[in-house]
Amino acid sequence: MTPSFENLLVTGGCGFIGANFIRHLLHETGFSGRIVNLDLLTYAGNPENLAGVAEDFPDQYVFVHGDVADEATVEAVFDAHRVDAVCHLAAESHVDRSILSPEEFLRTNVTGTFRLLEAARRRGVRFHHVSTDEVYGSLVTGLATEQTPYRPASPYAASKAASDHLVRAYHATYGLFATISNCSNNFGPYQFPEKLIPLMILRALLGQELPVYGDGKNVRDWLHVTDHCRALWEVLVRGQAGETYNVGGGEQLDNLAVVRQICALVDEAAGPLASGPRENLVRFVPDRPGHDFRYALSVEKIRAELGVAPRETFEAALAKTVAWYLENPAWVARVESGEYREWIKANYEGREKGAS
Repeated sequence: MTPSFENLLVTGGCGFIGANFIRHLLHETGFSGRIVNLDLLTYAGNPENLAGVAEDFPDQYVFVHGDVADEATVEAVFDAHRVDAVCHLAAESHVDRSILSPEEFLRTNVTGTFRLLEAARRRGVRFHHVSTDEVYGSLVTGLATEQTPYRPASPYAASKAASDHLVRAYHATYGLFATISNCSNNFGPYQFPEKLIPLMILRALLGQELPVYGDGKNVRDWLHVTDHCRALWEVLVRGQAGETYNVGGGEQLDNLAVVRQICALVDEAAGPLASGPRENLVRFVPDRPGHDFRYALSVEKIRAELGVAPRETFEAALAKTVAWYLENPAWVARVESGEYREWIKANYEGREKGAS
């Protein structure tokens, strides 16, 4: 499969999904073009997620420290690197943080998307926007399709819904070649430990209490990040202009069931605690405001049109994920201690951000 572009801008490439996507492009797709990674390196942006990439692919990879919501930075990056395609992953993404600080989510997720769309419109650049299943809101029964009305319930979901609508409007109004994907809950290596699966793995390993919202019955559709990266590449290269594609794992489990599986895997890998199985560490805590009960995606469209389907089962992928966190204690320690932030401050903060 030969893409129609040579200089791909990946925003948020030092984040969890972005880093996995860049690694997938360079190691699995045969893409011979250039990848420009634009990342502001906020708390979840960690250059260590791409350790070795610049050294192994010096002619194909370049990092730019910059803000997608800053017009001058975005314009400079497009010009300096002759960007002819965008995969827009940069986003504030943690629901709990959006409840506490919604303004940051509006700036990055809405204004940032607008800045990128404007730059892409002026140059006729192919644009793919990565979004979330949370825009559809909570489902009682059935599956959300690409035609399901939006019902966002958190500031995070609302900011992503707004950016989705902007992308559609730029296609309809200006003829921009734009596509959107709405993914379900991702998990896998390099995920920041505030998210459910890595948080539970690391707390279980240390024998700490495992806080679960409400009664633990909230249902999520779980997608391993490698399956998501495969889907993103297919949509970016073969997706039809103006179309939206749901990307799900087809593995719908409630949070308590996920935590129990994690406990069993950590017990097996690290040995049981003296106090008994790690499942005993589960503690139910008050639910967060606006906590959607159930997400579930229909993936029939992407399967039928692009031949994309998950390769990983949840059980196998979860076992790999637990193993990765147990096998990478140095990465975990630097993230949990904040040491990676000190490196970022020393190397990037205070410097001029732009197209270098």
